[in-house]
Amino acid sequence: MQFSLYEATVPGYLQSLRATTAWLAKAEAFANEAGLAEADMMAARLADDMFPFNRQVRACAMHSQGALEGAFKGVFSPDLSPHPESFAGLRERLGEALTYLEGLAKSDVDGLLGQEMRFEFRDTKWPFLAQDFLLSFSQPNFFFHTTTAYAILRHQGMQIGKMDYLGKTRMLDQSSK
Repeated sequence: MQFSLYEATVPGYLQSLRATTAWLAKAEAFANEAGLAEADMMAARLADDMFPFNRQVRACAMHSQGALEGAFKGVFSPDLSPHPESFAGLRERLGEALTYLEGLAKSDVDGLLGQEMRFEFRDTKWPFLAQDFLLSFSQPNFFFHTTTAYAILRHQGMQIGKMDYLGKTRMLDQSSK
């Protein structure tokens, strides 16, 4: 089987973004039931030197949709726009990422193989091949921020577990056997 960059990235991004969207709805309900202010939930963090919850969630979109957009353009720069300040804003941002990823053609993503691109942030300019950028930089960042957002919710007392984190896995269809 030939390597597919699409298969190595997009289905996992979609699975995790859908799962994250589902636990955002649960987090909003949890905050309401627990009497926690939405602003406090958005600002929650595990450590003082880490990004807050809302930036962790936004980074999930940046390191999936934004990473692929950057690979297609030949340059990726971190999203420095204001981050959403509400559950609704976070769901909207993840929805944009989902729509973008769902619209990608496998052949287009696979066509990135061997293409040169750069990561640029301030004075930093790192050269990559698109597949190396996606698989060794953005994909690990994506899962780091997804996991950290999940951990922040657990730290706030929300009752979610591994199956919430995993979302809908891609299993064999047993009904046809």
